[in-house]
Amino acid sequence: MTSFLPSNAHVSTHPCLRMKLSQLRSHSTNPRDTKALIHEISTIVGVEALARALKSTTAGTDKSPLGYEFPVDTITPSRISLVPILRSGLGMTDALLSVLPNPVPVHHLGLYREKTTLQPVEYYNNLPYHRPSTADADSARPSELAIVVDPVIATGATACAAIETLKDWGVKSVLLIAVIASEGGLRKAAESWPEGVEVWVGGCDRETDGKGMIKPGLGDVGDRLFLTIGK
Repeated sequence: MTSFLPSNAHVSTHPCLRMKLSQLRSHSTNPRDTKALIHEISTIVGVEALARALKSTTAGTDKSPLGYEFPVDTITPSRISLVPILRSGLGMTDALLSVLPNPVPVHHLGLYREKTTLQPVEYYNNLPYHRPSTADADSARPSELAIVVDPVIATGATACAAIETLKDWGVKSVLLIAVIASEGGLRKAAESWPEGVEVWVGGCDRETDGKGMIKPGLGDVGDRLFLTIGK
């Protein structure tokens, strides 16, 4: 159980997700199952989050194979981008792309925590800041909604840095989706831009340890996904 959280911070209560999260926590879960569980949990949280973040509108009609006419639904906002935080956000990308009905641009952000200060350092950013030509004007414009995916929100510093970067790019809103968060990290991310951010997580633990790792948490998800434990 968590104490009071901001209204824009959401923790899933889905029973299937809760069981999958318990499986993912185990030190004995192998990399293949870790990857599958990250994908499955991300799908569940993604469905819950997007149900609130998107709206369905009617845009014309079409005909079924039997020739009957039906209204065609589309989603708003229409200009959406997916922003995985490297490395471990890559493990969530396919899940979110499979939930969204149309292909969307994927813009990667590379952030790591400096070991001493635990503060985020950006080392890669492929947001389209360039001046658009006529041909690519729409693709280079800031997204109306940026969906940030990162399995773990520990201290919240990396999440806040990503949100600030997207605000500087000019997005109207950010949907931050994670597998697990600490209570403090979740609150910090949600409060970084209250009117523009919604945060959805699969689970929430009370605290972090001296190294900024969530207790009991999931360990280093990037290492577990890419077999770099003990690097």
